Amino acid sequence: MDAKPFADATGQLVPSDTKAWSQILICALTDIKGRARQKGSDLEDGSDVKAANCWCAIDTPRFNGAIPAGRTTVASKKAHDVSALDGMPYLFFVLWDNRPDNKKPRCRIWCVRPQKDKVFRGMAAKWYKQREAGTITSNNFQLHPPRFKNSDVFRNLCGNLSYPLFFSAVWEESSKKFVLESYNPDVLSAGECSVASSTSLP
Repeated sequence: MDAKPFADATGQLVPSDTKAWSQILICALTDIKGRARQKGSDLEDGSDVKAANCWCAIDTPRFNGAIPAGRTTVASKKAHDVSALDGMPYLFFVLWDNRPDNKKPRCRIWCVRPQKDKVFRGMAAKWYKQREAGTITSNNFQLHPPRFKNSDVFRNLCGNLSYPLFFSAVWEESSKKFVLESYNPDVLSAGECSVASSTSLP
């Protein structure tokens, strides 16, 4: 955000590296290392990190490529069905937005266990089947996060699910740092998605 005045003055986008900072944060919270710039998953254990940044966004931030599809390289190629999730211990979703009540910047992280979460796998299987049938032609499986909402529901046409919240912190201007709101490490061993009401996109 410190770069915003310079971006505004020059008519440019606000420079940010949401992906890299999100991955660094996940490594710090879980002690799972990155892949040291090697191709493949984001983390060395096969887990992935998806990030969305609402700060100064000019489009609608969402989690893109949330499940593997259309990958062709040797390092990243996966099966064309839900078994593509079998080698992924964790799937982390990092959202940078603002609280709806006081507009304070915050960071929230949800964690899915794709190998074991039956509800998440059911939604993914539905999408893979629609893609195989040609009903869906895109390789990009998108999840719409709860931007500026105090909610854990992500929306997708194949299913709206409530995701396990792993971490939440809010920026406090007085101390110039993020302050922990919630931290739920049990999500890493027992977290599960649940079906939410409604299937319409925001």
